[in-house]
Amino acid sequence: MTEPVLIPVGRNDTRVWGLTPAERLRRIAVGRWRVADAPPAHGAAMLVSLDHMFDPLWLDLVAGKPGTVVTLGGRPVLAHVADGAGEALAAMAGGSAPAGLRPIAVEEGVDLHNAELRKREQPFLLPLSPATVPAIERASYRGAYKGVTDLLTKYLWPELAFHLTRGAAKVGLTPNMVTGIGAAFCVAAFFAFWQAHYWLGIALGFVFMVLDTVDGKLARCTITSSKIGDVLDHGMDLVHPPFWWWAWMAGLDRYGTPLAPGQFELLLAVIVGGYVVARGIEGVFIWAWGMHIHIWRPLDSWFRLITARRNPNMVILVASMLFARPDLGIIAVAVWTVLSIVFHVVRLLHAAVLSLSGRPIVSWLG
Repeated sequence: MTEPVLIPVGRNDTRVWGLTPAERLRRIAVGRWRVADAPPAHGAAMLVSLDHMFDPLWLDLVAGKPGTVVTLGGRPVLAHVADGAGEALAAMAGGSAPAGLRPIAVEEGVDLHNAELRKREQPFLLPLSPATVPAIERASYRGAYKGVTDLLTKYLWPELAFHLTRGAAKVGLTPNMVTGIGAAFCVAAFFAFWQAHYWLGIALGFVFMVLDTVDGKLARCTITSSKIGDVLDHGMDLVHPPFWWWAWMAGLDRYGTPLAPGQFELLLAVIVGGYVVARGIEGVFIWAWGMHIHIWRPLDSWFRLITARRNPNMVILVASMLFARPDLGIIAVAVWTVLSIVFHVVRLLHAAVLSLSGRPIVSWLG
């Protein structure tokens, strides 16, 4: 089926995240929809009110439902006209819902599944004016947050990351610039751990971890995601943790809490090997059932909060430094890595048994 043409309705110069609604719509449409100033004589069209700001998921919903109109407070926001949109455009320009279309009222509640961000919720849709910009920026930032992630990202620094994201947008930083700044802190943390400056490394690492949240949120809020940025961001996330754990262990002699003979190699093998195995399990689950293992059941989503990934491991290491025992911290990380692997192996085998018995493996968020 041919994708409908997008037709902006009205004019609004109010900026959110530095973008007018017309520019934001064009960025959302890139690679999928064509934006035109007038409806085609024939063919499908989606009419988009510029007096509102909304999550792109609403466009996906309406694109798959010809003959519908999304309304807020009775006013039309998005309409999908199957053929010939002239009359519908005139109606929306006057603030009326086009005749003959099935209404979808925002107030009635519409839960949508965001597979990319691993969550199910009603995406934001709000009237746009200078007075509503703060609320829209808050709502769009929350909408850009993953629903299933680690406990630090989910609970500790959303507010800090929000202000940093808004500040970055105001000064014109791109997501790739933020990724580059974060990379410098990531490398600096590695050298600090290596030289046994653990508290300095932790501080540098936490700055990087927050910026690792900011770059993604900035990309989603300003609709500036790029393939190269995605590769850089995810590539760094994938590669750097084993180097941090090696550097932490390498600094133990300088700190005065050396490992026993042979313990360095064993811990490194367990932590790095466990990291690779965990990523492999995630890949197998995606290959077999088309989704992340972390969104299969509520238990899996809960365990993602604390599973042996970078951020939960850093919590363990910070706790060990409160007692000036970084050696016990890295040993605890190794133990937690093994326990996390056992959990995920059991979950993978459980899914395989259910699948072989004919039970569908689907996400509880779907």
